[in-house]
Amino acid sequence: MTTQLRLDDAMLGAGLLAGGANVIMQLAHPGVGYGVVESRVESGRLHDHPVKRTRTTLTYLAVAVLGTDEEKKAYRRAVNRQHAQVRSTESSPVKYNAMDPELQLWVAACLYRGFEDIYQAMVGPLDPDEREEVYRSSATLGTALQVREDMWPPTRAAFEEYWKQGLEKVSIDDTVREHLYDVATLGFAHPLVRKPLWRFNRFVTTGFLPPLFREQMRLPWSPGRQRVFDRLMRGIGFVATRSPRVLREFPYNAYLWDLRRRITTGRPLV
Repeated sequence: MTTQLRLDDAMLGAGLLAGGANVIMQLAHPGVGYGVVESRVESGRLHDHPVKRTRTTLTYLAVAVLGTDEEKKAYRRAVNRQHAQVRSTESSPVKYNAMDPELQLWVAACLYRGFEDIYQAMVGPLDPDEREEVYRSSATLGTALQVREDMWPPTRAAFEEYWKQGLEKVSIDDTVREHLYDVATLGFAHPLVRKPLWRFNRFVTTGFLPPLFREQMRLPWSPGRQRVFDRLMRGIGFVATRSPRVLREFPYNAYLWDLRRRITTGRPLV
C-alpha cells in the first residue's frame, strides 16, 4: 500500500456486510431516525420496497465515490426531490428535515466511519498518512448532496472531535429501535432469505457497531464473539483484497453502470 490510498481504493463490496450497522449508526441520531421511520415517501420505505431502497442507497455510495461530477449532480437532483418530502409534522416527537445539511453531515460521517471500520476489520490498520488521504477523499460522501465543503472537518483529527460531539446526540428510543432491529435481523426480507440468514446478519451487524450503538440497540456482545468476528472479517478481507478490482468493487460498479444506463435512457434515477 502507498500513501496515495483513497476512498475508492478502500471500497470493498464485501463491506456491505456492515450495511445494517451503518444504517443503525445513521438513524441513532433522532432527527435522521424519525425522518426515516415517519417518511411519507412510500417508494423509499425499506419494508415496502427493500430492493428499490437498497438500490437507491448503494447507487448513492457508488456515484458519490466513483461517479463523475455530472453524474453526482444528476443523482443529487433526483434524491433532492425525494428528500424535499421528508420533514417533521406537528405530531413528530423531534423536528427534522431531510434537506438539513447538518443531518446529512451526520449521515456522511457515519458512512465514512463505516468505510474506515470495514477496511480495518478486513484488511488491517491504516497508517497515519493513508488514514488522512482516505479521509480527505471522503468529503464527497456529504458534498454529493447538501453538505458544503467547509462543513466537512478538514482533518481526520477534526473529524474525531466532530464524531465525539455527535455521539452525545445519539439516542435510540423504542420506536426507532423496533425499526432498526428489523434491519439487523432482516425483518424486511422475504422469509426464504430471512430464515437462513437473520442470525448471521445480526451477528455481523452487532460486530460492526461501536459499543455505544450496541448498548442503545440492546444487542449483547462478548470477548468470545469479538474473536470470532475478527477472524471471520480478516478471512473475508483476505479473499476480497486478492480479487480483481471488478470483483472487489462489486456491486458498487454494477449500480454505477445501472445509473449510467438510466441517465442515457431517461429512466428515473431513484
